Amino acid sequence: MSKVNAASIRGLFITGTDTGIGKTIITAAITAMLRAEGLNVGVWKPVQTGVLLGSGITDAERLLKSTGIHERPEAVAPFTFEAPLTPLLAAKQAGVTLTLDKLIAAGIPLIQRYEALLIEGAGGVAVPLTDTALVADLIAELRIPALIVARSGLGTINHTLLTVTFLRNLGVPIVGIIMNDGELCELHDDPSVAANAELIEQYSGLKVLGRFPRLHAEANSETLIHTIRKTIQFAPIRQALAVQLMEG
Repeated sequence: MSKVNAASIRGLFITGTDTGIGKTIITAAITAMLRAEGLNVGVWKPVQTGVLLGSGITDAERLLKSTGIHERPEAVAPFTFEAPLTPLLAAKQAGVTLTLDKLIAAGIPLIQRYEALLIEGAGGVAVPLTDTALVADLIAELRIPALIVARSGLGTINHTLLTVTFLRNLGVPIVGIIMNDGELCELHDDPSVAANAELIEQYSGLKVLGRFPRLHAEANSETLIHTIRKTIQFAPIRQALAVQLMEG
């Protein structure tokens, strides 16, 4: 890393097996839980596309609202582009050339302000960020562990195992996998759900930390904390951050 001391970055990168997979709500839930436990943890969305800040519905704004963090949305999401395209193309359409150095440098104020950061990616690990780098390259450059958010239903085994393989090929440590029911309202008719987590564990050698349910109430911090306590094995997440804090 040319301009940022990698040792100064502590946190967890939340990636997914696809776009619209529920990374934002999982990131918010983990953040809310850690803050409730007394850790000064912040959120960072290095790049987001599809809607502009001020709409109230960008990932960065949803993260802040759900966690109660008092931060400027433009600080959490330094690069926001209106076009609903992959970050590489959305940035080019806006006349911006993204590089890994630029993306990481924009997060320095957050890195310095918080003990650790929950960093939410854009789409999946093979999404193009720059002319030469994918999301997975950003994770590897940050030198922090990743947590994978995956769908609960049919198709998730293939997508999850491919994501695991991609990250491992770059030497990225993986804390675990969280299955997310999200907006998939037909899960009760999907016979694959019961066995998907077990098969992912069998073939990946990773732990599925739990299955996050679809929330029908507003996703405020209290709701998120209550839900994550009931459904997710949190100790591996807590431990991954504790190790970094001790090393730092």
